[in-house]
Amino acid sequence: MPAATEPAVVARTQSVPKNVLIVGVGGQGVIMVSKVLAVLCQEQGFEVKQSEVHGMAKRGGSVFSHVRFGEQVYSPVIPRGKVDVLVALEWAEGLRWLPYLNQRRGTFIADTQHIIPPFACRNRNRGAHSAYVCESVSEVMEQVPNSFALDAVGMATELGVPRAANTVLLGILSAALDFSAADWQSVISQLVPPKTVEANLQAFAQGRDWALHFDRESVKSACVGLLRNAAGNLDNVADLSRVEITEAWCKGCDICVKFCPERCLQLNARQVVEMVHAERCTGCRMCEWLCPDFAIAVHTPRLPYPATVRDNNELR
Repeated sequence: MPAATEPAVVARTQSVPKNVLIVGVGGQGVIMVSKVLAVLCQEQGFEVKQSEVHGMAKRGGSVFSHVRFGEQVYSPVIPRGKVDVLVALEWAEGLRWLPYLNQRRGTFIADTQHIIPPFACRNRNRGAHSAYVCESVSEVMEQVPNSFALDAVGMATELGVPRAANTVLLGILSAALDFSAADWQSVISQLVPPKTVEANLQAFAQGRDWALHFDRESVKSACVGLLRNAAGNLDNVADLSRVEITEAWCKGCDICVKFCPERCLQLNARQVVEMVHAERCTGCRMCEWLCPDFAIAVHTPRLPYPATVRDNNELR
């Protein structure tokens, strides 16, 4: 019988701890991903150590979580170069932590979503070069052979649950570890809010299916240059950004108005935010990430993910 179908046997025979590092930006669900993994490992009989930094978990701050599991684990912190699986919920955060990945056998799983901090836009003119990372998916795949990148937010949005992008990535992570899909689904059902169980299970299944049918060359060819363009290295990139305001959700708190670096927004006579200087907007997404009512969405170019791909076992 294959070992992958018997998690308990794997737990008894895994003498070397498995190291998983989850990174991203506050508000994306980094802690939820690490908690699901930690609980699952405990239920499978592993000793688990978890260490996380989420003091910057307000929207826009860096968040990361170390999860180590095995027969015996002494330290909760993963040394540099020893990460077996690096899961990045944001593209730049993933690249920033790449030195921690085991270069020989490590797996890199990344959402290609960009959350660009305003200080990355040192030249505030529209279409100006951005200081945000400009490495494309194809370039990273050349450097890190065992890497997997997709637009998880886009995939979750198509399912009608855009905030379940982290669960899509859980589905991809599940294909890289020797636990059954049913075990993952059971833990997810325990830890997500009751009203979102079905949506999260759909997102998990979508991510897992994508991972098990991953076609590296298809992704590389579809994504060539797109990250460079989305990072602000083309003159017309800012023109591709669009700010959508849902007036019914706006409570007139004025946060977005005060924090917009370009002063693009204002409250109208009804105390509802409106765009008044669209020509100044650089698509930095500060308004979107600070809005407590999710009334603002900034639409920027997204990377596609293959709709149909062939079978591939590289994740295992």
